[in-house]
Amino acid sequence: MATNVVSVLNDLVETSKDGEKGFLKAAEDAHDEQLKTLFRDSAENCSRGARELQDAVQTLGGKPENHGSMTGALHRGWVDVRSAVADRSDHAILAECEKGEDVAKKRYHDALEKDLPADVREIVERQYHGLLQTHDRVRDLRDQYAAMKR
Repeated sequence: MATNVVSVLNDLVETSKDGEKGFLKAAEDAHDEQLKTLFRDSAENCSRGARELQDAVQTLGGKPENHGSMTGALHRGWVDVRSAVADRSDHAILAECEKGEDVAKKRYHDALEKDLPADVREIVERQYHGLLQTHDRVRDLRDQYAAMKR
C-alpha cells in the first residue's frame, strides 16, 4: 500500500504544533530565566518546523493542518489541572517536556519508517535530528535539576 505522504506530513504538523504550545506553556510556568529562554526557543523551532512541513504539504497539493492534535490539547489540559493543585517546579516542567518530546520522537521515527520521497525524507530526517538534540538537552537539564533537589 502506498504511503499517503500528505497524511504523514500533516501528522508531523500536529506534532510540531503540540510541541510549540507545550514549550510556550513551559516557558510561562518556568521559574528560571534560562529555562524560559530555552523553552521559547524550542517553541520557535517547533513553529518553524510546522511551517516547513505545511509548505511541503502544499507543494504536494494537499491541505496542511494548522493546529495541534486533540491528544496534545488533552495532555496540556491535564498538565494545567495538575499545576493548579501542585507547585510546579522547574524539574517537574522539564520532566513533562521530556515526555512530550518522547511522543514527538516516536511520531517522527514512525514517519521515517514510511516510504517517503527523497525530498520529504530529507526534511523529516533533519527535523528529527533537531528534535533529538532538544530532547537530550531537556533530559540532561531534568537530570541536573533532579540532582539539585537532593
